[in-house]
Amino acid sequence: MTAETAAVLPVLVALVAVLVWGVLAAAAQVRCVDAAREAARAAARGDSPERVAGAARATAPEGAAVTVSTRGDSVQVVVSAQSRGPGVLGGLLSLRVSGSASALRETEGP
Repeated sequence: MTAETAAVLPVLVALVAVLVWGVLAAAAQVRCVDAAREAARAAARGDSPERVAGAARATAPEGAAVTVSTRGDSVQVVVSAQSRGPGVLGGLLSLRVSGSASALRETEGP
């Protein structure tokens, strides 16, 4: 192994770790948005609060927090979770991600 390789190798490993961390954080963000969207649909249909939270938790990352609020005819759902980084530095590279969605409540026929 040359001196140049020995000097560059730690930088490449760090770069790969940062890229993996970014992908994990982006995936958690997308899962939060999807979970919020599913829960907003369930709440708009008039499902029970337990079913709404269950719909969100089925898609959300593990340990996600779900908040449902109602304003007039609209329902807003916010799903937030902690995204851990890769490997042993996961705790240090932890990032809070969230997603929100809103929907109008459905009404019964005319």
